[in-house]
This record gives sequence, C-alpha cells and structure tokens, in this order.
Amino acid sequence: MAVKKTKAPILTLTPEQESEANHKIQRFMEDRFELDLGSFEAAEILELFTREIAPHYYNRAIFDVQAQLKERFESIESDLWALEKSS
Repeated sequence: MAVKKTKAPILTLTPEQESEANHKIQRFMEDRFELDLGSFEAAEILELFTREIAPHYYNRAIFDVQAQLKERFESIESDLWALEKSS
C-alpha cells in the first residue's frame, strides 16, 4: 500500500502564544537591530515564519519521530523473537 503524503498542517498558536511570540519578536528586533516594531509588523513576521518556515521544522520533527519509532519497533521485534519457544 502506498503511503499518501499529506501537506503539513498550518500551525496555529493559541491567542496567548501568539501574543507572547509577537512580544518576543518586538523585543528581539529592538535589542538586536534597534528597530521599534509595532504589533502589526511583529504579527506579519510571525505569520511569515508560520507559513513559510515552520513547516520545515514540523516536517523535520515528523522525520525524527519516524526514525525513533522505527528503531523502537525493531527493538520490540527483536525482543519478541527472543521470546519464541522452539517446537
């Protein structure tokens, strides 16, 4: 059976997480570049990252979890073979 690839979901934040992220963007831009961004500009940057960059991190996380699960299932399979009784 072929594995159907689905598009990575659009990542969403709670209103509290979004507000915190916007404030962090504003602080970063002020501290690092001496740019005073308003909440609209910070929200635009967050939207860009959410839409264009976050899916790459999401996909990498999925890949890493798949690798961990594969390793774990192979270990379980080995453990099960060790329990097999000779007949």
